[in-house]
Amino acid sequence: MPSRYSFDMDSDSSGGSSGAANPLFGAFPNVPPLSNSNTSQGDPKKPCRACMDFKTWRKQQEQSSKHKESGDLTQQQRSPNNCPLDKDQLGQHTWGFLHTMAAYYPDKPSPELQKDMGTFFDILSKFYPCEMCATDMAEQLKLRPPATSSQSSLSQWLCWLHNGVNQKLGKPQFDCGSVTSFRSKISVVGNRNF
Repeated sequence: MPSRYSFDMDSDSSGGSSGAANPLFGAFPNVPPLSNSNTSQGDPKKPCRACMDFKTWRKQQEQSSKHKESGDLTQQQRSPNNCPLDKDQLGQHTWGFLHTMAAYYPDKPSPELQKDMGTFFDILSKFYPCEMCATDMAEQLKLRPPATSSQSSLSQWLCWLHNGVNQKLGKPQFDCGSVTSFRSKISVVGNRNF
Protein backbone atom coordinates (compact mmCIF):
# COMPACT_ATOMS: atom_id res chain seq x y z
CA MET A 1 0.00 0.00 0.00
CA PRO A 2 1.57 3.32 -0.98
CA SER A 3 2.15 5.95 1.66
CA ARG A 4 0.01 9.06 1.88
CA TYR A 5 3.23 11.06 1.84
CA SER A 6 6.21 10.52 -0.39
CA PHE A 7 9.63 12.03 -0.02
CA ASP A 8 11.96 12.64 -2.94
CA MET A 9 15.15 11.02 -1.74
CA ASP A 10 18.19 11.40 -4.03
CA SER A 11 19.85 8.11 -4.84
CA ASP A 12 23.59 7.83 -4.41
CA SER A 13 25.82 5.97 -6.86
CA SER A 14 25.29 2.70 -4.99
CA GLY A 15 21.56 2.90 -5.60
CA GLY A 16 20.79 3.77 -1.97
CA SER A 17 19.35 6.94 -0.55
CA SER A 18 21.65 9.76 0.38
CA GLY A 19 18.77 11.76 1.80
CA ALA A 20 20.07 15.01 0.29
CA ALA A 21 16.55 16.05 -0.76
CA ASN A 22 15.20 15.48 2.73
CA PRO A 23 16.14 18.43 4.98
CA LEU A 24 15.67 16.26 8.08
CA PHE A 25 17.98 13.47 6.90
CA GLY A 26 20.45 12.75 9.67
CA ALA A 27 18.69 15.03 12.16
CA PHE A 28 17.33 12.03 14.03
CA PRO A 29 20.15 9.47 14.14
CA ASN A 30 18.13 6.82 15.97
CA VAL A 31 15.31 6.79 13.42
CA PRO A 32 15.82 4.95 10.12
CA PRO A 33 15.51 7.04 6.92
CA LEU A 34 12.04 7.39 5.39
CA SER A 35 11.15 5.11 2.52
CA ASN A 36 8.71 5.80 -0.29
CA SER A 37 6.07 3.56 1.24
CA ASN A 38 4.57 2.89 4.62
CA THR A 39 5.89 -0.63 4.55
CA SER A 40 8.99 -1.92 6.25
CA GLN A 41 11.98 -2.10 3.87
CA GLY A 42 9.53 -1.57 0.95
CA ASP A 43 8.05 -5.05 1.47
CA PRO A 44 4.25 -4.82 0.98
CA LYS A 45 3.75 -7.67 3.48
CA LYS A 46 5.35 -5.71 6.34
CA PRO A 47 3.12 -2.75 7.32
CA CYS A 48 4.36 0.32 9.12
CA ARG A 49 4.67 -0.30 12.87
CA ALA A 50 2.88 2.95 13.71
CA CYS A 51 -0.29 1.36 12.31
CA MET A 52 -0.30 -1.61 14.67
CA ASP A 53 0.58 -2.43 18.24
CA PHE A 54 3.99 -3.88 19.06
CA LYS A 55 2.69 -7.38 19.86
CA THR A 56 1.02 -7.70 16.46
CA TRP A 57 4.06 -6.33 14.65
CA ARG A 58 6.41 -8.61 16.60
CA LYS A 59 4.25 -11.66 15.88
CA GLN A 60 4.20 -10.81 12.19
CA GLN A 61 7.97 -10.44 12.16
CA GLU A 62 8.40 -13.80 13.89
CA GLN A 63 6.08 -15.52 11.42
CA SER A 64 7.84 -14.03 8.41
CA SER A 65 11.26 -15.08 9.64
CA LYS A 66 10.04 -18.49 10.91
CA HIS A 67 12.14 -17.85 14.00
CA LYS A 68 10.51 -17.79 17.44
CA GLU A 69 12.37 -16.13 20.30
CA SER A 70 11.95 -17.57 23.75
CA GLY A 71 11.66 -15.79 27.09
CA ASP A 72 10.35 -12.39 28.09
CA LEU A 73 11.19 -9.32 26.07
CA THR A 74 13.51 -6.79 27.68
CA GLN A 75 12.48 -3.14 27.76
CA GLN A 76 14.87 -2.41 24.89
CA GLN A 77 13.33 -5.20 22.78
CA ARG A 78 9.82 -3.90 23.54
CA SER A 79 10.61 -0.34 22.52
CA PRO A 80 14.06 0.06 21.01
CA ASN A 81 15.42 3.61 20.80
CA ASN A 82 15.76 3.44 17.03
CA CYS A 83 12.09 2.67 16.47
CA PRO A 84 9.12 5.05 16.28
CA LEU A 85 6.27 4.66 18.75
CA ASP A 86 3.79 1.91 17.91
CA LYS A 87 0.08 2.64 17.53
CA ASP A 88 -0.70 2.07 21.22
CA GLN A 89 2.21 4.17 22.49
CA LEU A 90 1.44 6.90 19.98
CA GLY A 91 -2.21 6.96 21.06
CA GLN A 92 -1.41 7.15 24.77
CA HIS A 93 1.07 9.99 24.31
CA THR A 94 -1.18 11.85 21.89
CA TRP A 95 -4.22 11.70 24.17
CA GLY A 96 -2.12 12.88 27.11
CA PHE A 97 -0.85 15.80 25.05
CA LEU A 98 -4.30 16.72 23.70
CA HIS A 99 -6.03 16.61 27.09
CA THR A 100 -3.23 18.69 28.63
CA MET A 101 -3.44 21.19 25.77
CA ALA A 102 -7.20 21.47 26.27
CA ALA A 103 -6.74 21.96 30.02
CA TYR A 104 -4.41 24.91 29.34
CA TYR A 105 -6.70 26.43 26.70
CA PRO A 106 -8.11 29.78 27.88
CA ASP A 107 -11.64 30.22 29.18
CA LYS A 108 -12.19 33.12 26.77
CA PRO A 109 -10.00 32.56 23.70
CA SER A 110 -9.75 35.21 20.99
CA PRO A 111 -11.42 34.50 17.65
CA GLU A 112 -7.95 34.00 16.15
CA LEU A 113 -7.01 31.44 18.81
CA GLN A 114 -10.30 29.59 18.28
CA LYS A 115 -9.58 29.41 14.54
CA ASP A 116 -6.01 28.25 15.20
CA MET A 117 -7.19 25.45 17.49
CA GLY A 118 -9.63 24.23 14.85
CA THR A 119 -6.84 24.35 12.28
CA PHE A 120 -4.56 22.40 14.63
CA PHE A 121 -7.00 19.48 14.77
CA ASP A 122 -7.51 19.60 11.01
CA ILE A 123 -3.75 19.43 10.44
CA LEU A 124 -3.37 16.67 13.05
CA SER A 125 -5.92 14.57 11.15
CA LYS A 126 -3.82 14.93 8.00
CA PHE A 127 -0.38 14.22 9.43
CA TYR A 128 -1.04 11.73 12.23
CA PRO A 129 1.41 8.82 11.71
CA CYS A 130 -1.26 6.10 11.95
CA GLU A 131 -3.22 6.38 8.70
CA MET A 132 -6.38 4.59 9.86
CA CYS A 133 -6.40 6.74 13.01
CA ALA A 134 -5.94 9.92 10.96
CA THR A 135 -8.72 8.95 8.56
CA ASP A 136 -11.10 8.22 11.43
CA MET A 137 -10.26 11.54 13.06
CA ALA A 138 -10.91 13.43 9.81
CA GLU A 139 -14.33 11.75 9.58
CA GLN A 140 -15.12 12.68 13.19
CA LEU A 141 -14.09 16.31 12.56
CA LYS A 142 -16.60 16.46 9.70
CA LEU A 143 -19.35 15.10 11.96
CA ARG A 144 -18.54 17.37 14.89
CA PRO A 145 -15.90 20.09 14.46
CA PRO A 146 -13.81 21.08 17.50
CA ALA A 147 -15.69 23.21 20.04
CA THR A 148 -13.17 25.99 20.53
CA SER A 149 -15.27 28.72 22.18
CA SER A 150 -13.90 28.01 25.69
CA GLN A 151 -11.65 25.74 27.70
CA SER A 152 -14.66 23.82 28.97
CA SER A 153 -16.16 23.33 25.50
CA LEU A 154 -12.84 22.15 24.04
CA SER A 155 -12.26 19.73 26.93
CA GLN A 156 -15.78 18.31 26.58
CA TRP A 157 -15.41 17.97 22.80
CA LEU A 158 -12.06 16.22 23.23
CA CYS A 159 -13.59 13.86 25.79
CA TRP A 160 -16.34 13.06 23.27
CA LEU A 161 -13.71 12.39 20.59
CA HIS A 162 -11.62 10.21 22.93
CA ASN A 163 -14.69 8.24 24.07
CA GLY A 164 -15.61 7.59 20.43
CA VAL A 165 -12.18 6.09 19.81
CA ASN A 166 -12.34 4.09 23.05
CA GLN A 167 -15.74 2.70 22.08
CA LYS A 168 -14.37 1.51 18.73
CA LEU A 169 -11.43 -0.13 20.52
CA GLY A 170 -13.59 -1.75 23.20
CA LYS A 171 -12.00 0.35 25.93
CA PRO A 172 -13.81 1.97 28.89
CA GLN A 173 -15.44 5.36 28.50
CA PHE A 174 -14.21 8.43 30.38
CA ASP A 175 -16.52 10.43 32.60
CA CYS A 176 -16.56 13.72 30.70
CA GLY A 177 -17.72 15.47 33.86
CA SER A 178 -14.33 14.81 35.40
CA VAL A 179 -12.38 16.78 32.79
CA THR A 180 -12.94 19.93 34.85
CA SER A 181 -11.03 18.37 37.75
CA PHE A 182 -8.07 17.91 35.39
CA ARG A 183 -8.17 21.66 34.70
CA SER A 184 -8.27 22.54 38.41
CA LYS A 185 -4.94 20.73 38.95
CA ILE A 186 -3.24 23.19 36.59
CA SER A 187 -3.51 26.02 39.11
CA VAL A 188 -0.92 24.19 41.19
CA VAL A 189 1.57 24.25 38.30
CA GLY A 190 0.55 27.55 36.74
CA ASN A 191 -1.45 28.46 33.66
CA ARG A 192 0.09 29.19 30.28
CA ASN A 193 -0.74 32.62 28.89
CA PHE A 194 -1.98 32.56 25.30
